[in-house]
Order: sequence, then C-alpha cells, then structure tokens
Amino acid sequence: MKEGVASIVVVCLTFIFTSAQTVPFKELYIDQYVDHFNFVSYGETIFKERYLLQDQWWKPGVGPIFFYTGNEGSIEEFWDNTGFVFDIAPEFNALVVFAEHRFYGKSLPFGNKSFSHPYVGLLSIEQALGDYAVLLSTLKQELNATSCPVITFGGSYGGMLSAYMRFKYPNLVAGSIAASAPIFLLSANSKRDFFWEDVTKDFNAVSPKCVDRVKKAFVMMDVISKKPGGLKELSTTFALCKPLTSMNDYHHLLGWIRNAFTYLAMMDYPYPTSFMGNLPGYPVKVACGMILNNTDAVKGLYQASEIFYNSTGRLCFDIWADFIECADPTGCGLGFNSRAWDYQACTEIHLPAGSNNITDMFPVLPFTNPIRNQYCQKTWGVAPRDLWGQAQFWAENIKSASNIVFSNGDLDPWHRGGVTQAPNPSVGVIMIKGGAHHLDLRSKNKDDPASVIQARNQEKDYIKKWIAEFRQSQ
Repeated sequence: MKEGVASIVVVCLTFIFTSAQTVPFKELYIDQYVDHFNFVSYGETIFKERYLLQDQWWKPGVGPIFFYTGNEGSIEEFWDNTGFVFDIAPEFNALVVFAEHRFYGKSLPFGNKSFSHPYVGLLSIEQALGDYAVLLSTLKQELNATSCPVITFGGSYGGMLSAYMRFKYPNLVAGSIAASAPIFLLSANSKRDFFWEDVTKDFNAVSPKCVDRVKKAFVMMDVISKKPGGLKELSTTFALCKPLTSMNDYHHLLGWIRNAFTYLAMMDYPYPTSFMGNLPGYPVKVACGMILNNTDAVKGLYQASEIFYNSTGRLCFDIWADFIECADPTGCGLGFNSRAWDYQACTEIHLPAGSNNITDMFPVLPFTNPIRNQYCQKTWGVAPRDLWGQAQFWAENIKSASNIVFSNGDLDPWHRGGVTQAPNPSVGVIMIKGGAHHLDLRSKNKDDPASVIQARNQEKDYIKKWIAEFRQSQ
C-alpha cells in the first residue's frame, strides 16, 4: 500500500454536539483508494472517507471497538439515532467509530462529479466493505489496538453491511449486530411482494376500518382524477404548491402518499422521533385516528400523509421535491444520497416490488423486474446483476455464518426480507414484538416495550460472549 494512503487525517478536533443526543464526536477523515480491487484503472487515486469517533469510554489497547457500518446517508444521522451503542459503550470500555459509506454524506470520491460515468461505477457494496476493512486495520495499528476485538453494528442496509463484514472479514470482526437487515433480498429468487402487505398489516392492527377507509379514499381519488376539473380538485385537497396537470402527475401524487405511509410504518416507534422525519409516538395509530375521524376519506388520507411531510408547518407541498421516484419503490430519499441509493438499487440491491391493491391497501403501482431493468438501463446505462449479488453476499445460504445476531421487529415491513430463523447455533435471531425498524439500536427510552429491553440485553450477552471468545483465541 502506498505510504500515507491509509493514514488518518484529523479535520475537526473540537467536539460537535448532535441535536438528538448529548454524545459528542470527533469528525475525522481517512484516505482511501477509490478502487480497492483494480490496481490499474484508477492507479493511486484516493478520496477522503469521513468517520466519527468517540473515545471517552475507551480503555486504550484493551477495550473493544464498536464499529457502525454506515448506510445510505450522512453518517451523523445514524450517530444521532443509534443510541444503543453509546448506552453500552461505557460498560464495555469501548471505542466508538461510525464510518460513512462512500458516495454518501461528505464521502464523495469525485465531488459533484461522483454520479457521472465512469465514476459512479466505484459505488458498490464490495468497495464500501473494503473501505471499512482498511479503516479498521489502520485504526488498530495507529491506536495500538491490535488485540482489541471489533463488534460491528448496523441497521437496515447498514445491518446488511454489518453482517457482510463478518462474512467477508472474520479476521477483523469478532461479531456483528445486524438489525432489520433484509439480506435475503439479494437472492435472485427472493419473494418481493411482502413489503406493502406488511405496511397494510400495521394499519390493520390498529383498526381494520382504517385499512378499509384508505382503500375507499384511493378509489374516490381515482374517480375524481377522471372527471373534468378533478386534478385541480385533488391539487386543492392535498395543498399542492403546483397543481396537477396530467395523469403522470396524478400517479406521482399516489407515490407521494404511499411513501408517507411507508415511513409511518417503518418509524412506528412508541415515542416521538426525528429520524427520517419528525414523527409523533405511534404514528400509525395517529394516522388512523385522522383517517377515521374525517368525514371525507380523501381529506383523511391527506391529513395522514401530512404527518410525515409537514413537520415544519408548510402551507403547501411540492410533491416532486418531497418524493423522487427511483429503483426503490419504498423511496430513495433526496439529494445526492438519493442518486447513490438509486444506483445501488439498479446494480446489486434488488428491493421490493410495487403495490398491487390485492394483498395491500395501496393503488396498483407496479415495479416488476422488466420495469426495473428498463428504468436502470435508461437512467444509469446498467443492467442489474442479481445472480452476482446472490453469489457474492451468500443470499439465503448462510449456514456457514457465525457470531451474528439478526434482529427484527414484527411491525417492521422489512422483516420478512431478513433472517427470522437461525441457520445454525452460532447465529442468533431475535424477534421484537411491537418493534418497528431497528428499534433495538435506538437509545433506551421510558416508553420502550419490554420486548426491546429484552432484545438489547440478549445482544449484550452475545457481545460479551464474542469478546470472551476473541480474547481466549489470542
């Protein structure tokens, strides 16, 4: 390796306080090769990968390294919403490191050009894991921590990466907590029709009448959209900044609404949160209350959607700025992060199918394999390679895995894409009753259900076991 390529660059030595927690961090950067696997294509070209570090609890050279495998967004967002790591770090005398995923946040290898060809081709799971492996190896050397075990943590896509780090780099990673990690989606033959069905189940659990009312609202919208002046009427009902002028606009509105329901279900936490949007506690229950208490079903649907989109008290909504259609029907987010995730959804990560109005309460908004292939070819000039993802990241063939805990909440619409049955005794599986998307990774809260408290205690026990095994092997 070129001298200095893996060296750590300190950019900010002052503590930065986050809004969601009182835990400060040091913002640091490390030089990474843009291509870990081809010595010729980009030669010695490097970029600066950002990571966050907190060492106030660490017993140098002894305590473990708790390493968060950053996912599809700016790393401080995950720092703010993964309080479990900070809750237990003092007990373990752990060093805490959160690594930002290449092509997200501030870790753009080629700046604003990063999403143009050929640079975007360097965005892959393999390259990101390579970044994390180099960062860990460098930290261990420079901090005299070669005898310190590494435990990785991650939620959602980050949970997938946490598991993959144990799959691919067991020499570096002693154990992995993989929360809400839908790794089975990388199987070419995986079923993808569960997501919207499970969002619907979350609302049905509050009240079957809520689901019936949502279905009725969408039927009414369809009737309105086809009558003279109907698009203008819908534009007024949904307080749109720019009126709908075509059926394409109308279909985008339907996607905007469905996107809101996606996040209401995923973030159905028992207390208010600011993760991916400012939401009240039990937002699904709140939304159903609005839907059922409004005499106009369509207005009730608008009010439910507004819970997600209107945290700042806006007077009107720009549905094209709020929601970007992409290769992930569950949403890609906004800005550069959305472009990065869209590309990944067109290459290695095959996400759920569209809604069908048969097993779910949403309009028919299909997203089939042919639609995906056509979209990806048109948008990025690439064709998905599902068989490669299956071969490279094991898909459902994880019998040889070890020292991983896969946790899922039964309220999380992603849970059926993840591991819900242990493939062997070395892999733990935890199902959290009443838990939404990686609730167990959040900081402890007085309103936590008993199930998530138990899950965190189980995860702590696994971590203790992995650390003990690592030390016995030294």
